[in-house]
Amino acid sequence: MSQPSAVGAPRLLRPSVVALPTRRARELNEDFLARVDGRLTDVVADLQRIWSEEVAPAGSDASVDILADRDLPELVRGLTGTGGKRIRPSMAFWGWVVAGGRREDRGAADLLEVATALELLHIFALIHDDVMDESSSRRGQPSVHTLAAQLHLHSAGQGSATRFGESIAVLVGDLAHAEADHLVASLPEPLRRVWRVLVIELVRGQSRDVIGSAAGRRDLEHARQVAQMKSGCYTVWRPLQLGALAAEADDATLGLLAAYGAEVGEAFALRDDLLGVWGDPARTGKPAGDDLLSGKPTVILALAHDLLQGLARDVLERVGTPELSPADVAFLQDALRAGGVVDAVESRISAHVHTAVGLLDGAGLDPQGAAGLTQMAHRIAWRDR
Repeated sequence: MSQPSAVGAPRLLRPSVVALPTRRARELNEDFLARVDGRLTDVVADLQRIWSEEVAPAGSDASVDILADRDLPELVRGLTGTGGKRIRPSMAFWGWVVAGGRREDRGAADLLEVATALELLHIFALIHDDVMDESSSRRGQPSVHTLAAQLHLHSAGQGSATRFGESIAVLVGDLAHAEADHLVASLPEPLRRVWRVLVIELVRGQSRDVIGSAAGRRDLEHARQVAQMKSGCYTVWRPLQLGALAAEADDATLGLLAAYGAEVGEAFALRDDLLGVWGDPARTGKPAGDDLLSGKPTVILALAHDLLQGLARDVLERVGTPELSPADVAFLQDALRAGGVVDAVESRISAHVHTAVGLLDGAGLDPQGAAGLTQMAHRIAWRDR
């Protein structure tokens, strides 16, 4: 069985990094996220204005049948304040700080635009992901396609309510993606180039996820590739890179952040896998055992095929099929714990975090940025949603 790339005992950080007040790091990040929220509000308000004033046919009714007051821009707006983790704009911020952007007052406007674009792109990804996974909820609320289908049924609309809901959700996601690209279009060329790669990585990772589920892939190599593209790069490394580029980071800093991003990205994906099987629905906003029901090609399932035997192995074969019952999900949750799968994944998470934090020690980075990235590594690895 393949081993994680990061192993070994934890490395201790130098006092210069550890001693920095963590409260100050949190305050800096929260202040920045408040600015992102303000910019996001402005962007969506402008989208709503263009939608209702500039592109609406002359004399048309402002309301839309079935959706009523929940037209597409309003559905985008509804996902901008629902308590997301906002890891991506936070990583962009710390990439900017650690590369000296805050200290040297460089690239702040570009950082705000790209961080806002990351939030809009994430809205796109969540909406489309819910359609592909047939997820009925998101962040404790009906997913966009579920809400649209409910409005269709309530209005006694013609045709399939399910098809209508999925179609509306695809369009809402497309609108969020277009607004994200609009913000990035005015940024310097290095940021635009990385943005393009980020989007391609995200789509390729999602395609490998969908294809892997259909093909019944359970090998560790495939699971880690999907996690790297869909979670690691998209969530950690590319936002870090975008923030650092806004600060005009040098190659050495970018190389170190790439190594840090690879480690923390793997930790993020592995925690996602655990939450997809054992997460509290009240915290995750998703059904318990969701990844078992969908049969996603995760590291957990890859390890389970190596470690589980007997009846547990037989039940494992029903993962991702209609034959998997709620009782089977509960049985597998217990079997995965007893079979050592959880311990193996937790060990990998710890190893990745220890290596990532160790990379920040004595690397000549902005100290406040190093403190922020240390906090982010722990927050990402041991989150509960």
